[in-house]
Amino acid sequence: MTVVPVTSADLNGAEISWFSALCSDDYAYLGVPDGALRSSWEHCSAILQEAEHQGFRNILCPSSYQVGQDTLSFVAGCAPITSSINMLAAIRCGEMQPIMLARTVATLDHMLKGRLTLNVISSDFPGEVADSAYRYQRSREVVEILKQAWTQDEINFDGEVYQFKGISTDPARPYQTGGPLLYFGGYSPAALDLCGEHCDVYLMWPEPEENIIQRMKDANQAAEKYNRTLDYGLRVHVIVRDTETEAREYADHLVSQLDDEYGKLIRDRAHDSISLGVAHQAKARELADTFGYVEPNLWTGVGRARSGCGAALVGSTDQVLSKIEQYQKLGIRAFIFSGYPHIDECKSFGQRVLPHLKTVSLPHVYGRVPAETPKTPLGIGDRR
Repeated sequence: MTVVPVTSADLNGAEISWFSALCSDDYAYLGVPDGALRSSWEHCSAILQEAEHQGFRNILCPSSYQVGQDTLSFVAGCAPITSSINMLAAIRCGEMQPIMLARTVATLDHMLKGRLTLNVISSDFPGEVADSAYRYQRSREVVEILKQAWTQDEINFDGEVYQFKGISTDPARPYQTGGPLLYFGGYSPAALDLCGEHCDVYLMWPEPEENIIQRMKDANQAAEKYNRTLDYGLRVHVIVRDTETEAREYADHLVSQLDDEYGKLIRDRAHDSISLGVAHQAKARELADTFGYVEPNLWTGVGRARSGCGAALVGSTDQVLSKIEQYQKLGIRAFIFSGYPHIDECKSFGQRVLPHLKTVSLPHVYGRVPAETPKTPLGIGDRR
């Protein structure tokens, strides 16, 4: 199958990424801890190296305060053992003093020679229950300070959370002009406004198609207020086999030993477990049929044992390719896939699906101004 070209004049393809299970999220059976798949440097770096070997363009390195590896340390350690794959490092805004974070990111960017992208996260800290508006204000200020550090000679900032005056940015200049590409996900008005003004890629979790269309329209409306454009990404699990029957049987196998009470404990330990996005994932599970499918080839069973992204594309190679093609027609340019166990499914997707996709890295367009490109059929806006 040949994937239909995307509508952007300068981006004929999609960024295809994998996921490294830094946050103790790898299983042979969902919800059943497996010592061989625990979150360790050895295992998680092996996932990353396999993704590079298979030809993935980027890899999400997630963050959790509760379990797993430290994200930025992990990315630094992977710089010398990789050569081509980009690393999408999650940063929790406020975890590190923002000027020190700017310097850390700049150092990583030089180590990776520009193979660095960032996933901006707003969440509570351990022991903290902060108001949503405050968390997004904190994130907004962190992002604005990072951009000053990466583009100006001095940081001068007077915000509600942070105040700095006359701080030299000499140590904080990154390898990439303007700094790494910023990926962001969130559903509240404050989240959309932050993404629309300052970020580059709006990330979504899997939902019924009409919901995804509405998310994209909402994000585009927020960006238009600032005369900016966004790219759009989808974070989703995947089970691909030679036939649909084999794929569905493996999905059933994956949850065959899951205790739902333990699955709830896994979900609740995440700091984003009460977020609006997680609530939407739970709603999709409620709407699913007896077998867990909320629409053809979109299975919600993964969400029984993890917070956040809770659904998987399940089907034959042609079915999964067709689903990806349909998402591309909606205007989605970036895909972050994962599967259980992560190395095995990385190979399965890499061998069955990846050879049929035109892959690119998202362009780094400093400032993300509107492009001279045609509108998508949905009227969501120009993409770059």
